[in-house]
Amino acid sequence: MKRILITGKDSYIGTSFEKWVSRWPEKYEVATVDTINNEWKDMDFSFFDVILHVAAIVHKKEKKEMAALYEKVNSKLPIEIAQKAKADGVKQFVFMSTMSVYGLDSGCIDKETPLIAKTLYGKSKLEAERNLRKIANDNFKVAIIRPPMVYGKNSKGNYQRLSKLVKKLPFFPELHNQRSMIFIFNLCEFIRLIIENKENKIFHPQNDDYVDTVELVETMTQCNKKNIYFIGVFNSIIKKIAKRNEMFTKIWGDLVYQKDMSIYKQNYNLYSFKNSIELTEGKE
Repeated sequence: MKRILITGKDSYIGTSFEKWVSRWPEKYEVATVDTINNEWKDMDFSFFDVILHVAAIVHKKEKKEMAALYEKVNSKLPIEIAQKAKADGVKQFVFMSTMSVYGLDSGCIDKETPLIAKTLYGKSKLEAERNLRKIANDNFKVAIIRPPMVYGKNSKGNYQRLSKLVKKLPFFPELHNQRSMIFIFNLCEFIRLIIENKENKIFHPQNDDYVDTVELVETMTQCNKKNIYFIGVFNSIIKKIAKRNEMFTKIWGDLVYQKDMSIYKQNYNLYSFKNSIELTEGKE
């Protein structure tokens, strides 16, 4: 029996993971604690084998005056919780980080790509990563996960914005690209395997195949029984705008992990791209 404490109440990844492992009640016992208040400070962590830390400020429009808040929640809080976990005898700390630690808006990330975070979110996560690695050892293992865009039913962020947009549009640009993404249940299975194998390093999980926005939109419309027409007449204009506009870059730009970075000794991609979109769009 693995006893897992999720630090970060009501987070999308945390609640999804709890639901995922509930299919094995004989193997996993999961509890959740809120980190907004000091409730976690009064808990005895010694009961747990693993801490899964998912609490973070994310999906917010960044402003310079928010730097202190990002540092407090995304950088300092994970270290405080990890130090308590280590002192209480917890054996593993799993930290949800982000692709943003690389600071890239486009391109291919490989094992040699430097960590040059640009956003407050990316910088604060990178700082937490570095400090967590300092306290990791054979008795207190720290697994850091840097997922690309996570999507799934009721997820927040760019997938839902695109889904809503597609349902309203009669046509969509036929501009092909490649993005690394990961379906929420594939990510949950990956986290489960990381816990089972007591990992102590940095990981970059993603779906087996890169996502093409045209293919994504086409699959979305099929799931919703909607017709949409693809046109290429605006492609050159979109490419120019994408160089200056963050939202356009995220929809039509290329940003991927080199595939060999995401290979794991066990298969975690249990859902194909088509199956994942069907589930995300509400189809059983």
